[in-house]
Amino acid sequence: MQPLQLPIVFICLLALGQACQDSASTTTTKDWWENAQFYQIYPRSFMDSDGDGIGDLNGITSKLEYLKELGVTAAWLSPIFKSPMVDFGYDISDFFDIQPEYGTLEDFRNLIKKANELELKIILDFVPNHSSDENEWFKKSVKREKGYQDYYVWHDGKVNASTGVREPPSNWLQAFRGSAWEWVEERQQYYLHQFAVQQADLNYRNPDVVAQMKRVLRYWLNEGVAGFRCDAVPVLFEVEPDENGQYPDEGLSGLTDDVDNRNYLKNELIENRPETIDMSYQWRTVMDDYQRIHGGETRVLLIETYAPPAYTMQFYGNRSVEGAHLPFNFNLITVPASSGVSAGSIKTAVDNWLLNMPSGRTANWVIGNHDQRRAASRYGVANTDAMNMLVMILPGASVTYQGEELGMTDGWISWEDTQDPAACNANEDTYEEFTRDPSRTPFQWTSDTNAGFSTAAKTWLPLASDYETVNVAMESAASKSHLTIYKSLIELRKGSKTLQNGATKYAVLNEEAFVVKRYLSGYPIIVYVANLGNASLTVDLQEFDTTLASSLTMEISSLDSQKTEGALIEVSSIALSAGEALVLTSI
Repeated sequence: MQPLQLPIVFICLLALGQACQDSASTTTTKDWWENAQFYQIYPRSFMDSDGDGIGDLNGITSKLEYLKELGVTAAWLSPIFKSPMVDFGYDISDFFDIQPEYGTLEDFRNLIKKANELELKIILDFVPNHSSDENEWFKKSVKREKGYQDYYVWHDGKVNASTGVREPPSNWLQAFRGSAWEWVEERQQYYLHQFAVQQADLNYRNPDVVAQMKRVLRYWLNEGVAGFRCDAVPVLFEVEPDENGQYPDEGLSGLTDDVDNRNYLKNELIENRPETIDMSYQWRTVMDDYQRIHGGETRVLLIETYAPPAYTMQFYGNRSVEGAHLPFNFNLITVPASSGVSAGSIKTAVDNWLLNMPSGRTANWVIGNHDQRRAASRYGVANTDAMNMLVMILPGASVTYQGEELGMTDGWISWEDTQDPAACNANEDTYEEFTRDPSRTPFQWTSDTNAGFSTAAKTWLPLASDYETVNVAMESAASKSHLTIYKSLIELRKGSKTLQNGATKYAVLNEEAFVVKRYLSGYPIIVYVANLGNASLTVDLQEFDTTLASSLTMEISSLDSQKTEGALIEVSSIALSAGEALVLTSI
């Protein structure tokens, strides 16, 4: 990989906030994904069309007009492929078919047709690391059928010299607690599973596996999808066995004393391998080749990575090869998770992406997903609008997890109602530490039974308790709500050359205020300022940037703000209550 290049705009930022002429042309036309608003749908929880308590494809199709009204560019669907549902679709038994409780292939085609009519794009989740143990490939591999012998990562294990008992090949741990190795009596070998026992790791050192998974990509491209979000990519490859055919043990991390917790080990041998970067480049070639052959718009590759910046940034590619269009940026999730949300933690999160991103690449911003507690619960309900504003004002693409536009919060899930394998593998006393169910509760459409999500007597997960007041119907009817603010942000972004092509400057003021300036020669300046602290404060924006005019126009304000939209705001003395956030413009 070439050395990381510091973007020109941030070279200017380092010059003590001096003005910097943006290098982008005012006539620059970005590709559709570069300023896109991606919207993640968790199909099981979005909309149930047949009354079984589980969301489905026809339910999604029936609500595509809602996405169009929001103004989002593309909907990304969490896995919809045939699956035993051990990990709710991330354990795929057939990569070429639809899970029956979600619908049929014809239902999917109808969804694509309706999305095309509405000029919405559909992105699918691609789960490359593993398959279900019910997949025909795995069954054939167990039997050592020709062509499938090495489709998965198999090993004899090792015999304990003291006891004579056969043991797993290494001390590696899975994500859902316990050993990452499982013995198969029929084959007389262990297989690797970095997630649940039923999720067997595919062997990417086998060219047949590489070719097969590219075939999966092309199959769904032929069905009309606009690209893929690639799940859990950093675990795709593990270290190769040594000269004796043995896998080395991982070192201890020192982070926990829980010997079954994956964090007990460093995981340097089973994550973030260099071979994985190359594989992502090969997938990008599949995307580009498809467009070259079939025409149409760019098919995008989005990569899920929870990894250090030095590794994550390699997914973008380099001067000689194109990588993922967008390696997902989880900094706004992971940095506040350890230090608590604050202006300082937000600045660190933004720094860690923009100051490491290779020159000429596109940033992206994510505040939640199906694996994390909901954004409003993590950041605080008072900061809901501030965080939605932030990801829309910063440069590049934004990603919204369903319900963030409403300020949905975590539901409480009892041990009896728990579904997530990460929690089920724990116990009644500890499951809440591991569960992802609270962010997967049904989407809240109305104040009616089951929040308008389903007519079933019981939904697959209980609803969050606030559904009667936090829902689409209530917020759409209100003169001002989290939802109306979200729509205004997308409308502003779609119509603003400054937000699409402009330069960026940001800083922390008065310890708890975070401010961002977007600017482009010949176009209005846009300024975002938010109080992320717990008490009121007053900021002077001219301390941040002396080139700002003495007053700016209020464009959008957070829900509880008392400031009038359209009013002139004196930038030298802006009083902000806790959680208050504003978007200001120069006209």
